[in-house]
Amino acid sequence: MKKVVYVFIDAANLWEVQKAKAKLLDLAKLKKYLKSEHKAAEIKVYYYDAYPKEGTRDHSVSSKHNFYVYLKKGLKFIVRTKPLKQIIIDAKLGTVIEKGNMDVEMSIDVVNQINKYDEAIFFSGDSDFLALIRFIHSRNKKVYIYSSRNNISSELRTGGDGYKDTLKIKSNIWRKDIKRRD
Repeated sequence: MKKVVYVFIDAANLWEVQKAKAKLLDLAKLKKYLKSEHKAAEIKVYYYDAYPKEGTRDHSVSSKHNFYVYLKKGLKFIVRTKPLKQIIIDAKLGTVIEKGNMDVEMSIDVVNQINKYDEAIFFSGDSDFLALIRFIHSRNKKVYIYSSRNNISSELRTGGDGYKDTLKIKSNIWRKDIKRRD
């Protein structure tokens, strides 16, 4: 039987891992690494991200959209996005926070695709996914969690069939140093 692995990447969690390493991940190499590491005949990657609306930053966000096109066309990822929601905290002071949680979108895909994969890989640290992991287990499928030690709940670290600290992966999956905007 050929093993099919589906990967579900929470971009916000992946960004925290990259910041901790101060390097960007090479997602093409990551995909290849996961296929090899999990001995998959087939691998499919879903990528979830919330993005800032144009005009809400001092810089253009078009590069973000170009990145999504690269993921879709270049790496054949399934990309799910939505604009960040702005929540006004104090209208007089102009205090706004942004939220872009993609947990529901990710959960829907995990459940809808359940009969198409043998193994699921989550790039997330959110304990909210524990119920979803139990659901996957109820279908006799394995779930592996990738995150970083300081960006994962203890429930999620121990709730799957295995946990890997992405920062400790020995393979050459890292690209270049993160450059900060001034």
